[in-house]
Amino acid sequence: MFPIENKAVFLDRDGVLNKDKVDYVYQIEYFHILDGVIEAIEMLKKNGFLLIVITNQSGIAKGIYSEIEVEKCWEYLQQKCNFLIDDHYFAPHHPKYTSESLSRKPDSLLLEKAIAKYKIDVKNSWLVGDSQRDIEAGNKVGVKTIQVLGTKASHEKPSEIIDFSVNSLLEATKIICQIA
Repeated sequence: MFPIENKAVFLDRDGVLNKDKVDYVYQIEYFHILDGVIEAIEMLKKNGFLLIVITNQSGIAKGIYSEIEVEKCWEYLQQKCNFLIDDHYFAPHHPKYTSESLSRKPDSLLLEKAIAKYKIDVKNSWLVGDSQRDIEAGNKVGVKTIQVLGTKASHEKPSEIIDFSVNSLLEATKIICQIA
């Protein structure tokens, strides 16, 4: 189906693609795509990257929202990005409400599933996230990492295990395309 040479960019959702909120983003009316995201998605596709969203959605485990609402936000994002994102995976778990899960970042099971499904070459692939747990998951599978310093990151120090830190997905994209 796909040659082993596929390169990919794994994208965290909240804080990288859309504006994050303290009380969760699960309704389309609050799903605000960040400036430069659509341009970044288009640039990455033009440069031959598969684009895969990997996101923790612990609000499902907490009973705040449903998988259907996550899917509606996914459909909205896809529509706004001209259906250029190849796939998305989400972890509906939270250790205090359901159970521990290797799907939930900083673990890497969802990344591993995507790597196997799309035959991704990790040495030529990237993860862009806004939290340390995103970066840790990327490091576990051997992709290069970029941390977006934004609303969530303002409460965290930049991870010490990142390749780059930037202020937006568009900045990350420029680095990725320059190096690729």
